[in-house]
Amino acid sequence: MSSAKPRPRWWFLITPPWLAWHAFAVFAAWGMLWLGDWQFHRAEGGNALSWAYTFEWPLFVIFGVIFWGKTIADEFKTRKAADEPGGGAEAAPAAADANVSLPAAAHTAASEDIFDDVEDPELAAYNAYLAGLSSGRKLGRFASPPGGSPPGSTQPTTG
Repeated sequence: MSSAKPRPRWWFLITPPWLAWHAFAVFAAWGMLWLGDWQFHRAEGGNALSWAYTFEWPLFVIFGVIFWGKTIADEFKTRKAADEPGGGAEAAPAAADANVSLPAAAHTAASEDIFDDVEDPELAAYNAYLAGLSSGRKLGRFASPPGGSPPGSTQPTTG
């Protein structure tokens, strides 16, 4: 029997990858607040567009903090599901998939071809045009007339 206490559930928050994530979140928030302050001073100097950015950068900070908090909450949920009996790394995604229901039209066989085999003449003409472009020939309405430049060109024709 082991006398070692299990680590608290929050212990992952002080592991090196999570410390790097926290540091990134703090520096990103600081940088965005600095940019908001910079835009505020530009706006006071007469740059009217900077007023929008003055209020936009703090909104980015709010979104970043919410995202940071949600990543922590998601990690707690994942670890809690793994700690429960019958849980595990596969349990959380499987439980999430069990609640998803798709419309009946989404349940088609993978090998079923939903397109007709009838050749569309416009599609065939377009594919021929693309094949001509890739081979270096000019086809279709952009083709040069014999001895001249393409229609709509301002260059004089020779011949």
